[in-house]
Amino acid sequence: MELVGYARVSSAGQSLDVQLEKLANAGCIKVFREKRSGRQAESRPELQAAIGYLREGDVLVVSRLDRIARSMFDLATISDTLQRKKVSLRVLDQGLDTTTSEGKLMFNLLGAFAEFEADIRSERQRDGIALARQKGTKFGRKKALTQAQEERVRTLRNEESFSIEQLCERFAVSRSSVYRALQGPAAD
Repeated sequence: MELVGYARVSSAGQSLDVQLEKLANAGCIKVFREKRSGRQAESRPELQAAIGYLREGDVLVVSRLDRIARSMFDLATISDTLQRKKVSLRVLDQGLDTTTSEGKLMFNLLGAFAEFEADIRSERQRDGIALARQKGTKFGRKKALTQAQEERVRTLRNEESFSIEQLCERFAVSRSSVYRALQGPAAD
């Protein structure tokens, strides 16, 4: 039996140090680590490598359940894979160990709560974006041409027969910016 650790943070600016210390203290010699979003398990190569590395009787150790999965679907998929391989899961902070019936029950309950929390966070983000839009906040890149420049592009094209390339060069913008300007005033 080997204790195999998996540590994950969501962004490059975050540190794995706390998780790595917990995994080392739990006795993990081999630890897979990555800095990626936890939403989809298949897009995390180190998690896939850890699962591939595990053998019958091994234990996958994580500090918290949300480090391994953020949705019930991913959690169920990972759980099924571990069960097929006859590998247990130990979650340190929640005291879970899927070798026991109680651990299996808590594993599924905590997975449901993790998914619920992620859904709530996503709803709050969508609400915040909608409110910002109502208040007039613009998202995305700033327009390459001002309204006056767009009008000048149309004038040069229609009255002085400037080519698209000439307009791109004159205003130092891409072809797509010139074509958008030629389509006329855009509704903001």
